[in-house]
Amino acid sequence: MGFTDFRDYSVWHKSIMLAKEVHRLSKKLPKNELFGLQSQMSRAATSVASNIAEGQSRGSAKDFIRFLYISSGSVAEIQTQLILCVEYGYLMQEDIDVAMDLAIQTAKMLNSLIKTIKIRNGMK
Repeated sequence: MGFTDFRDYSVWHKSIMLAKEVHRLSKKLPKNELFGLQSQMSRAATSVASNIAEGQSRGSAKDFIRFLYISSGSVAEIQTQLILCVEYGYLMQEDIDVAMDLAIQTAKMLNSLIKTIKIRNGMK
């Protein structure tokens, strides 16, 4: 399938950067969001890298792609949650710019990896 370890994928490293930034931002949310938006953001951010790792370790291209799609969904979830933080007045737009950029980069890298795996394995 290519690399022998999930840490060989640049998208995994990018997703770690995204998770760290999202966790940093989530700590700025008000205490009343501890079990709401803050918790959701942290879980979604952790999910991206975790699903890349789990999918790669499954050993089949089909499973890897399925987990990459899950990671992609988590990235969209993070973007939505960041936008909500601004809409609710918890954060300013400039506060989330780095995280949004990392999310966009991660999403593009995930899509590219999915396409590459599909091509290499003769999948549609």
